[in-house]
Amino acid sequence: MQQAKISILIHIFFFSLFLISSVSAHSGRTNSEGCHNKKSDNTYHCHKKINKSKESKISSTKIKVIDGDTIHLGNKKIRFSGIDAPEKNQTCNLNGEKIYCGIIAKKKLEEKISNNIVKCIKEGSDRYKRIIAECFVNDESLSSFLVRSGYAFAYKKYSNKFIEDEKFAKSNKLGLWKTVFEYPWKFRKKK
Repeated sequence: MQQAKISILIHIFFFSLFLISSVSAHSGRTNSEGCHNKKSDNTYHCHKKINKSKESKISSTKIKVIDGDTIHLGNKKIRFSGIDAPEKNQTCNLNGEKIYCGIIAKKKLEEKISNNIVKCIKEGSDRYKRIIAECFVNDESLSSFLVRSGYAFAYKKYSNKFIEDEKFAKSNKLGLWKTVFEYPWKFRKKK
């Protein structure tokens, strides 16, 4: 009887150690999308629950950036879900100077992707037959990166996923938030 109690206490002790080490290995509260600031190196990243279905995953090293929210992975055209970036021909005003904010957003995405493998999780498709997906480089959401750094906007009409990222960019005047701009969805309506 005494040995059983000791054995149970030992199991509880080691399980407690396991829990403590799991929590401290990656501490930090996450928001509703599983994103947070990592205290140890002051970076922001998201943990994505990945759908195990093979049909929902797309990855490739053959990448072509079309604009700030659209890429080609191999022969598949992918539109990032939940965000909207300026159109390639869209301009913004920075201190009285006209800049091509759509081109800048595209370049920021190209820089972020660099020579990395892009992995996407398909969420559906749109009326233009593009795959709608959230895409990642080194487990970091490209959509979150673009919105949080101010080169794309949370597309609230379709998703609430990146609202906190947008609030961060806006309050810190990052990227396009330093400029006078028109939201991409308003810009397209004028065409």
